[in-house]
Amino acid sequence: MNVMTAADHRIPKDVAEVLGAPAAYADGRIHEAYRWLRANEPLGVAEIEGVDPFWAVTRHADILEISRQNSLFHNGDRSPTIVSQEADRQVREMMGGSPHLLRTLIHMDEPDHLKYRLLTQAWFMPQNLKRLEDQIRVLAKAAVAKMAAQVGPDGVGRCDFVKEVALHYPLRVIMSIMGVPEADEPRMLKLTQELFGAADPELARDAGTPPAERKFDMGVIIDFSNYFRAISEDRRAHPTDDLASLIANSQIDGQPISDLEAMSYYIIVATAGHDTTSSSTAGAMWALAENPGELAKVKKDPSLIPSLVDESIRWTTPVKTFMRTVTEDTSFAGRDMKKGDWLMLCYASGNRDEAVFEDPDHFHVDRKPNKHLAFGYGAHLCLGQHLAKMEMRILWEELLPRLSELALDGVPAMSESSFVNGPKRLPIRFRMD
Repeated sequence: MNVMTAADHRIPKDVAEVLGAPAAYADGRIHEAYRWLRANEPLGVAEIEGVDPFWAVTRHADILEISRQNSLFHNGDRSPTIVSQEADRQVREMMGGSPHLLRTLIHMDEPDHLKYRLLTQAWFMPQNLKRLEDQIRVLAKAAVAKMAAQVGPDGVGRCDFVKEVALHYPLRVIMSIMGVPEADEPRMLKLTQELFGAADPELARDAGTPPAERKFDMGVIIDFSNYFRAISEDRRAHPTDDLASLIANSQIDGQPISDLEAMSYYIIVATAGHDTTSSSTAGAMWALAENPGELAKVKKDPSLIPSLVDESIRWTTPVKTFMRTVTEDTSFAGRDMKKGDWLMLCYASGNRDEAVFEDPDHFHVDRKPNKHLAFGYGAHLCLGQHLAKMEMRILWEELLPRLSELALDGVPAMSESSFVNGPKRLPIRFRMD
């Protein structure tokens, strides 16, 4: 980025470093940084050692406007997630100059983006998801039964809600849609956690290695690709009505999609398709455990469940950041930006913007309106948003009528990641009717 001068909008070093620190997204420091930025430098330049400078976009209105202007702010010109200069160099070396290890929808711009999105878009439309509701409800009932099985003779139940319920229910839903055997779900979960938790000291594949000593590793993506390559070959030979068959046999402009693009499609559906829903579900349970008045409110009035779902998505905002690249010199929100400049869209900041949300740092199950940005906006609006909302709605419809008491039973913890994160531990104590 070459726009920086002594006179421009440089973010203080201590604040900028928080934006790039995975641990800050787990311990709450990121929200303190966001509050300061929205008030003092809502569109400023962050300079972090070992990372190319970038504009940090922290206000709701600016994130919305950038998301609308897809030709001016590209996804695919540079990495759409924050990476170090060294990691970027290694990826480009491995991928023949491309900054991408994968080529998913989040790595694409027009005209490719819409063509690839349309391959599966119909699967995720509300009218088509209705046929899955009964199947999903069976899975939700099983998840609630699993939780109820933790209730002891004294009538009190104890569990880690993340590990017992939140991780497995959305995983089962998306894997059944894809056609992945239930026996392979632990493998899919482990790979997902290693991918999104690559900076987390507990979830990373090299979890025992100090962060400073960790080396760039493609192993997780290779393992995912090897698994889905076998699935793809099987579905080409023996197609069924699952999503894996659709991807395996897809064509763009009359030609089969490449191996890279097929594997990328499988991987994004198999990871984002459950991890973000797991995080929002666990985030809701955490907030309800800390706010018994809100739990009582939604138990008394189940019509608030859709509102609870939206508030938990806003509150947790599992996808914390995406990067965009400026395609031509421009002036935006009073800032002069140059072609090639990198921007960080800080969704979790936009979702607590005081100019949009009343009392933004508190969890309200009846929040309306709730114009959160957790699913993105514009052309890159999350493909699976309707499925995620339906899964969560159904789970709460099954669980809340039976949940009579709820409290934390230990110290919860968030995963460490500046890209996608959420609760990784949530010990709770409860009673069920």
